[in-house]
Amino acid sequence: MGVSDKAASEFSRLRDRMVDVQLAGRGIADPQVLTAMRIVPREMFVDDALEEFAYEDGALPIDAGQTISQPYIVARMIEAATLGFDSRVLEVGTGSGYAAAVLSRIAAKVYTIERHAALAEVARQRLAHLGYGNVDLRTGDGTHGWPEESPFDAIIVAAAGPTVPIALKQQLAIGGNLVLPIGDSYGSQTLCKITRLGDIEFECTDLDAVSFVPLISEQG
Repeated sequence: MGVSDKAASEFSRLRDRMVDVQLAGRGIADPQVLTAMRIVPREMFVDDALEEFAYEDGALPIDAGQTISQPYIVARMIEAATLGFDSRVLEVGTGSGYAAAVLSRIAAKVYTIERHAALAEVARQRLAHLGYGNVDLRTGDGTHGWPEESPFDAIIVAAAGPTVPIALKQQLAIGGNLVLPIGDSYGSQTLCKITRLGDIEFECTDLDAVSFVPLISEQG
């Protein structure tokens, strides 16, 4: 094997270990989530200098002061969203594009929004290069959602705010799940699952204590 083949083999081994130890070993049970995270190459979504840390149990920095979330948190949020093969998903906060790639291996269509234009362009090129063709990406304020493509079967928000953006609740299909962290910026945050039960009826379930970058909107 050449050097690149050896590296690919090592990353594959580390990926399997991540799934077995960090995910399944900590209670992630959805086989679709485990399979998706076993096949998406997380090392391709971080800077070259951080490749060796791609499968460690923690978040990693990316450009614009953002992060690629801890693998367990990505899996936890996607599992809580309860996706099917025909699901249409909205992601707020594309970041590196990693979570969108994982989502694309489970759902029929993924719509993802990133407010940082430079991050969005890198993620767009990366997703295209890796062949994740069922992902649409736009640059903008994710708190407004993507109204022309709504309703969504699931919405995942990868940044924390003090309240749930009203537009996102309105764009969630009845029976759908909105998974997001709620709380102070870099302070006390709770990962929440909000299920839409009817036109104006929602049910909220607290999942975990988490730490996310702040959700920034045009309103501040």
